[in-house]
Amino acid sequence: MPEPAYIISAVAVAGLITWLLRAAPFVMLAPLRNSELLAYLGLRMPVGIMLILAVYTVQDVPLGQVSALAPVLIALAVTVALHLWRGKMTVSIFGGTGVYVALLSFGVLG
Repeated sequence: MPEPAYIISAVAVAGLITWLLRAAPFVMLAPLRNSELLAYLGLRMPVGIMLILAVYTVQDVPLGQVSALAPVLIALAVTVALHLWRGKMTVSIFGGTGVYVALLSFGVLG
């Protein structure tokens, strides 16, 4: 069985490393808080991420089939309209998704 001093020192070293690893992001990000680049990215990234998600979502939609394309275009229009009207990403995403699911579930256009 290890000596008590060995166990105490091992726990102390593990605790110190844990504390340092948890503090490191705050120390590293402190100089960047006033960065113009990060402020710009903070404003533009949500729109960019939504665009990437939208393109990824519609990439497999067959362009020649109106019954498959129409629900996507209507839901996309609803999503954009909700986002322009309310300006809240969550409302836009859930509203557009709800319209898309409703159109597919009820077979309105299919």
